Amino acid sequence: MAKIKQEIRALSGDEAVAYAVKQADVDVVAAYPITPQTIIVERFSEYVHNGEVDTEFVCVESEHSALSMSLTASATGARVFTASGSAGLALMHEILYVTSGCRAPVVMAITNRALSAPINIHCDHSDSMVERDAGWIQIYVENSQEAYDSILQAFRIAEHQDTLLPVMVMLDAFVLSHTLESVNVLPDNAVQRFVGMRNIPLIQGHQGKPVPFKLDPDNPITMGPLDLYDYYFEHKRQQEEAMEMAPRVISEVHDEYARLSGRNYGDGLIEPYRLDDADLAAVCLGSTAGTTKTVVDHLRKRGVKAGLLRLRTYRPYPTQEIRAALQNVKAVAVMDRSHSFGAHGGPVFHEIRHALYDATIQPHIVNYIYGLGGRDMPPTLIQEIYTSLQRIAKTDQVEKPVQFIGVRE
Repeated sequence: MAKIKQEIRALSGDEAVAYAVKQADVDVVAAYPITPQTIIVERFSEYVHNGEVDTEFVCVESEHSALSMSLTASATGARVFTASGSAGLALMHEILYVTSGCRAPVVMAITNRALSAPINIHCDHSDSMVERDAGWIQIYVENSQEAYDSILQAFRIAEHQDTLLPVMVMLDAFVLSHTLESVNVLPDNAVQRFVGMRNIPLIQGHQGKPVPFKLDPDNPITMGPLDLYDYYFEHKRQQEEAMEMAPRVISEVHDEYARLSGRNYGDGLIEPYRLDDADLAAVCLGSTAGTTKTVVDHLRKRGVKAGLLRLRTYRPYPTQEIRAALQNVKAVAVMDRSHSFGAHGGPVFHEIRHALYDATIQPHIVNYIYGLGGRDMPPTLIQEIYTSLQRIAKTDQVEKPVQFIGVRE
């Protein structure tokens, strides 16, 4: 349990993110507004205007510029934050790879929103799933409280010397971004002790002496130079090594924060819910997990051994943890709020199958594409998924591996 007194505030998900950034002593925020992320940077700009933070806030002309400025500010040693979603995140695509390749620990909040066309401003995960191979750590939150907590953890994770990777924290558009919740916030001084100052690692400079890994006229280094076949491969391998170390860092930071706040989210990588003796399990990301937990509780009262596995960290992908959590389940439904067109299922489905391929006992797996463009996913539809899992477990057969649920066909 937390030993520190916390204040309860009524905050939307966007406001919870902005408040966390306010407390984290950020040096630079560069942003371009896009619905439904706009409230994050609007609220933070008010903190700057009111003198509540000492942050350089820059309104740029596009999301591409927002991340370009975030990258360059981070390269000078600054603590940096930005936010985006949907088409804005897509416009950043090139610079996402540049940021991770330069090992710049930028933290970015993403309000997950469908990609055009047709134009849609509501939630699905197509925007961030597109960027799953961009070299960023990805964390998906269930509610506004977790959005607040995860942003604070993200700075520690990104800036850790064993990772030095950018982090994006995802929250569902409107479902979380614009919905008011009670959020427990830590005192400013407790946050500042937890987040601390950015610690710049030392590298070997061109003169053979240790220098800070940042752009500094007194100790000149080059970041992101032309890198042909003689060294490019090795630099990409280093990014993978950082990703391989990231699960430990994520869990350690999560556990330290849990001791401070009294709140935990599984082990920081996955959050199993009533899975210990489950025969049936759903797997999902984001806010849908909250509704699914309610359905699981209802089924348990009826004697159905149902459970849920929520993926909190999607990159790095917690393969071993997923395999261990689902090892005794008979049937698994993977819920994707995005789709890989022509690829026989959604991205989460593909990777859950991959994780379980080498499992000693392999459960039956079925994929449900749901909620595209903000389509509601009520408990009745989630109940249908568990009913289908009961049928699969009984017949020992999956008739249709990939299905669309909640859509007119």
